[in-house]
Order: sequence, then C-alpha cells, then structure tokens
Amino acid sequence: MRKVIECVPNISEGRNADKVGAIAGVIERSGAKLLDLSSDPNHNRTVITYAGEPQAVAEAAFDVAKAAIASIDLTQHHGEHPRMGAVDVIPFIPVGGVTMAECCEIAEQVGKRIGQELNVPVYLYAESARVPQRRKLPTIREGEFEGFAEKIKDPAWQPDFGPAERHPTAGCVAVGARNFLIAYNIDLDTSDVTIANRIAKSMRESSGGLMNVQARGIFLEDKQRAQVSMNILNFATTPLCRVFELVKMEAARYGVGIVESELIGLAPAQAFMDVASYYLQLPGLSRDALVETRIYE
Repeated sequence: MRKVIECVPNISEGRNADKVGAIAGVIERSGAKLLDLSSDPNHNRTVITYAGEPQAVAEAAFDVAKAAIASIDLTQHHGEHPRMGAVDVIPFIPVGGVTMAECCEIAEQVGKRIGQELNVPVYLYAESARVPQRRKLPTIREGEFEGFAEKIKDPAWQPDFGPAERHPTAGCVAVGARNFLIAYNIDLDTSDVTIANRIAKSMRESSGGLMNVQARGIFLEDKQRAQVSMNILNFATTPLCRVFELVKMEAARYGVGIVESELIGLAPAQAFMDVASYYLQLPGLSRDALVETRIYE
C-alpha cells in the first residue's frame, strides 16, 4: 500500500490573502499536494491541508514553517483564536500505509529542524508528547504569544527543541502526530458572546461536557453574532450529530437558535456518513453505499 500522510499546519494569518498564498505556495512538489486552504478573518488564522508521501510531506512542513516565521509578526497580530506562534501547530496524521509511530518520527524530525535551523522553540504534542502535560494543545498554548516570554522560563516548560526563549516575532510552535480532528463551528442567532461561552463550557470535556471536544465562545465581528468554536478530537466516539444536538439544546435554554454550522478545513467522509445514518435512521450506513466509492475502487 502506498504510504500517505496528511499534514494540517495552522498559521496565524487569516486576513492577508497574498501572504497566505505565498506561505501555502511552498507546499506543492513531487509527492505532496495542497488539498485545502481555510482562512477566517475573525479568527485571523488559516488552516492549510495537504497530503502525500512521508518525506515530501515532512519537507513541505519545514518550508511552511520557514515561510510563516519569516512573514508573520505576532506583535502585530490580533484575532479571536488563541495562538502562540506564527505557525501555531503542525500535526501529522496517518492516512494509509503509515503507522502513528512513523508520524511521531516525522514530527520529531521536523520539530528538530525548526528548532535548530529557524531558532523557534518547539513543543512536541499529542501522540508525540514526551511528557503527559504536553499531550493537549490548549495546555501548551496557555498564556499565548504574549505570556510565553515568562512561561518558557519555567523549567517545566523548556521546549523539546530550539532555544529556551520565545522567538520575538514568531513565538513558539507545537509539532506532533494525531488522528483526524474536525474543526466545527456553530453560529448562534445572538450577538451575546456570554451565551456562546456558557454553551461552550457545557460542551467541552474539561468542563464535564462531551468527550474529545474542545470549545470556546467567540464574537464574529463581520457577522455581528456569537459562535461556539469547537475541535472534535475523535468523531468516532463523539459524532457531529451529537455535538450539533447538544449545542442546539443548550442554546434553547437561553431562547437562542442556530443560524448555521461551519466546517474549517477538511474532514473524513465517515464523519458525515455517521450524521446521515443518525438523522435518516439508516443503521449500518457506510461509504460502501456511495456510488463514488464504487467508481473510485
């Protein structure tokens, strides 16, 4: 089987299309293909998705980091999404013919290069984490760019690679290996962000909500409405339909409805098959029922 890895760098720029295009433009090469760009001006962040053969994907990840670090100045950056780096996070995801252990090796390889050659502190996270407290990205990112000047002085937060001080304009970066993550947001028909924050608290695992869900409330300046912004870390145990229905139920407590949902980046087809199976009451529905699957095979 051909070895295929997905990489999803998140960069702290979502408003300057030329800058985003220049950074993403370093990806395409033999063995690596750009699949999607998803920029959001409110979050001021872009999710880049590409895939390919392991070594080509690794080389492209380093080039993305190099381009982002050279062109993004976090001292001038403002947005709704938490961030600690110009290139904030670089995850490697096994797609086919590759193990999680191999993705961890690639994460270490890329992280070491970023630390040594670009002089940016690197934290290994998720399956690549060397200590338990660094498995979860929000824990590493706590304090964000502004707070890391002091945080990194704590012996517990010495980076895995690179200098033991925050880069003055590019901050720090988390690099690791993980399974598929779905970035899923729900817009509410209210401008009251306190309601979005209350709903987010009821959703996230750390507050006693759904397993494998990270959530926060934000205000969308361009739409003048509140949003529940979420990451679903395991759609097999916490499907999209369950997330949607719980947000809908919690919103109803405050007399608020849902305007629309938003998917950031790409997601596995099975996640949507699970949604169709639930709402259409089609137990056992799988991708084998799709004509496109049969044609592709």
